[in-house]
Amino acid sequence: MDLRRTMLFMPGNNPGMLQNGGVFGADALILDLEDAVAPQEKDAARLLVAQALRTVDYSTSEKVVRINPLDTFAREDIEAIVPCCPDALLVPKVECPENIGEVARLVAATERSGQEPVKLIALLETPRGIAEAYQIARADKRVVALAFGAEDYTASLGAKRTKEGTEIYSARAIVVNSAAAAGIQSIDTPFTDVNDREGLIADTQLAKQLGFKGKLTINPRQIEDIHNVFNPTQHDIVWAERIIKAIRKAEAEGSGVASLDGKMVDAPIVARAERILYLARLLGLVEEGLL
Repeated sequence: MDLRRTMLFMPGNNPGMLQNGGVFGADALILDLEDAVAPQEKDAARLLVAQALRTVDYSTSEKVVRINPLDTFAREDIEAIVPCCPDALLVPKVECPENIGEVARLVAATERSGQEPVKLIALLETPRGIAEAYQIARADKRVVALAFGAEDYTASLGAKRTKEGTEIYSARAIVVNSAAAAGIQSIDTPFTDVNDREGLIADTQLAKQLGFKGKLTINPRQIEDIHNVFNPTQHDIVWAERIIKAIRKAEAEGSGVASLDGKMVDAPIVARAERILYLARLLGLVEEGLL
């Protein structure tokens, strides 16, 4: 399971940000060739991003490139970017499984021999994309996550975008459920007011409560607060450790059923506990090999 608590957008035509992206500490960096780049700058941005992928050390951050939609410059982007070995492509405005299938075919035709397969993250930004979320999640083995883009989605609905997010609640739930059903990650929409820290934290807490595994991020200042929300708390870790101890005790006694505090411990509870401890180990919050 890859960490994608934060996926930070960086304009593909901004050499300074591309050069310094590794210092921000985001789990993933999205080198953006789509919305952040004007049409007349697409060619130059494509060259900059390709050069950055080849030469810049992004430390532990996953290297993701947001390409343009299939009906614009996606093919040119894929041909230029995939041989430079990005970890993943963020595919915008995905509306159906066929969109993912076409991108996957283009990627496969462009990858170099022996290259690590490039993953795909489907960005759902339209009502149709939300309606077909599960089919999109299952469209190709390269798909590792569904991401939600609320700004374009609400514009398509003709709904007013609010900080409270009432208008996107059902779409968020569909994205989370579809990703979970397909066994992949779900990534929440950005919080666009970079000066509203309390709003960011509240919105991220809601995203975590709904089941999202991370959040698209538009400013490096948002990274620490988002990480703090998605990181397991000490209470989470203690609970998870108790769950694993209970299930192991039951297994040692030859019982297929475990209980804790009078409640049955079933497979989904164990899976959640295992995810918490995996993340805690990854972040160095518990000792490696504990339990």
